[in-house]
Amino acid sequence: MSDSPPHDTPPSPRGEERPVNRLGQETSAYLRQHRHNPVDWYPWGDEALDRAREEDRPLLVSIGYSACHWCHVMERESFENPEIAARMNESFVCIKVDREERPDVDQIYMETALKLNGQGGWPLNAICTPDGRPFYVGTYFPPERRGDTPGFPEMIDAVMTAWHDQRDQVEDHAGQIAAALVKRPEGEVTLVAGPEAIQKAAKMIMRGADQSHGGFGKAPKFPTATNLEFLAVALDFLPHKEASKIARFLTLAAKEMSRRGLYDQLGGGFHRYCVDANWTIPHFEKMLYDQGQLLSFYAELARRAQDPADLAWPISETVDYLRREMRAENGAYYASQDADSEGIEGKFFVWTPDQIADLLGDEANRFCTAYGVRRGGNFENGTTHLIDEARAPRGEFAEARARLLSARGDRVAPETDRKHVAAWNGYAISGLARAASALGDAEILDDATRAANFVLGSMRDDTGRLQRVHNEGRAHITAFLDDHAAMLVACLDLQRAGAGDHYLGEAQRLADEILEGFGDRENGALFLAHKDTDRLIHRPRSDHDGATPDASGLAILGLTRLAALSHASSLKAFVDHAIAEQSLFLERVPQAFPTLLRAIALRTRGVSVAVIIADPDSAEGRALAHRARRVLRPDDAIIVAAPGAPAPKGLAETWLEGREAMHSRATAYLCHGAACSLPVHDPAELVADLVPQAGSMA
Repeated sequence: MSDSPPHDTPPSPRGEERPVNRLGQETSAYLRQHRHNPVDWYPWGDEALDRAREEDRPLLVSIGYSACHWCHVMERESFENPEIAARMNESFVCIKVDREERPDVDQIYMETALKLNGQGGWPLNAICTPDGRPFYVGTYFPPERRGDTPGFPEMIDAVMTAWHDQRDQVEDHAGQIAAALVKRPEGEVTLVAGPEAIQKAAKMIMRGADQSHGGFGKAPKFPTATNLEFLAVALDFLPHKEASKIARFLTLAAKEMSRRGLYDQLGGGFHRYCVDANWTIPHFEKMLYDQGQLLSFYAELARRAQDPADLAWPISETVDYLRREMRAENGAYYASQDADSEGIEGKFFVWTPDQIADLLGDEANRFCTAYGVRRGGNFENGTTHLIDEARAPRGEFAEARARLLSARGDRVAPETDRKHVAAWNGYAISGLARAASALGDAEILDDATRAANFVLGSMRDDTGRLQRVHNEGRAHITAFLDDHAAMLVACLDLQRAGAGDHYLGEAQRLADEILEGFGDRENGALFLAHKDTDRLIHRPRSDHDGATPDASGLAILGLTRLAALSHASSLKAFVDHAIAEQSLFLERVPQAFPTLLRAIALRTRGVSVAVIIADPDSAEGRALAHRARRVLRPDDAIIVAAPGAPAPKGLAETWLEGREAMHSRATAYLCHGAACSLPVHDPAELVADLVPQAGSMA
């Protein structure tokens, strides 16, 4: 935001002796950050909505998340201000929402912001009628006017004047907005979703590609993992020349993101985004969903690469970061880490030459030259956020980086939001499972397995229904479509990586829950919120990708994979309906649906399955399985079965029929549809020749 306050706005005093509002009873870290505000906050729920209806007062629905820098700024400037808080309490029933816990509420009001303003962001502040229909939506408001941005009190006055003096117009406007939110596009579909849509989307996404620095667009620069993963899939549908060009771009993007400021050069892991085009200065928060998706992307590049060395170390270091800072004792992963510490954005991460000299002595000058540390700095107050300008082999300066990381550990660290979100753990599990296969690292697969077992075992309620959030010892909030879809894909990725065939049974259970709770079997529609959700102005959809995958697209991708393995006609029929239901979107703006297009790509080419008949613990069987995990695409499958063993739940018996361990040796068959290769004993002979791959990475 151009008219924003300085990053070093001092923090509000937070003492437990201060009065505590209703949010003090919540488990959400974001809601509890507001527990001492003089605002009469409610969490989203019946109590607030009933009061608004009874008193005929508008709702202020204020949405954010715990690692959001500008959410903290607005809290300090406005929500901690007694005079502004009094005006809020007098005017509204005030509701504070954690978007990470209630993506359905966030989706409704973010879609409103996009339709009304053309852009959105957090904090998101929606003014609504007592039944929740929005009529005014904005993001950050300063405490007083700054240029064209009205001050928060000024906005309150204008809204309340309209509420009292122009109520009919307000109600009419709210009704029009509510109607627009549920309207679907109209028109005739002229093309079947297939290779043409994939090719068109790839070309349109690449129009925004930064060929100098990687990534898309200018500033701010986000990693946009959904686009990157789709482009890696699209390589197999493009002419060789075009595929090679995109392959080079993906490699450039991976190297630039990991060598510059988006990546934490000392501790590993990726920041949320950079404020500049060449990945120098990030917004410093770290989100679990970014780590998981980028692990998947880097793992796929490493799988395709002729020389994966410069792609492997970001994977290993990010795994180490997750283990060190983001993993709970139960094996699941925390949601995020803040950008701020001691009220100052980035303070934890930046350095001065003198600080480095004190720690590294004679090696300091070389290190500062290699990592861009200069007297003037590249950040605020003469400080520097480290970027790897030397681009030396990663082993160089390893000891120096370790010493700086150890010293950084003595600083006041940013807050960690310790809740577990099912969907985000799903992304992390998939990333870890794929990383384990790419690097051949069994310990990484153990990490993924522990997290999955916690989500699948401890994040269900007494009825067995999956819950979205686990925090402070309890699971709560009925899981959404993205939670089920992410865990469905994670289970399939775990099984593919060798974690156990029982994950196919878990995948089948999640698929059933998706169809029962979120799908319309008649027309293929998928909804973000469970069918039992109430008190929303409408049941929101998830219709495009953003920082995380489109929940519908990810669900369709997972269902496509499972349908191919199980030969379940009901799953295949639903997938066909679901893709057709979104085909008009795909025809008009295919670039907005990269995750759904991955499902269409898989549906178009079909799932390849390596069937290995061997003792799963034998050296020969493991060697064939390892090879299969390297040559098959990540959405393909690997089945390892002992001779004569029945098919596990979720796998059709036909995959094993007629498959034998020839000559009493571990034997692999590469199958695609009804066709299978001749039996293979030598791992080197196992190649994905039934579905040739384009665009190998340089």
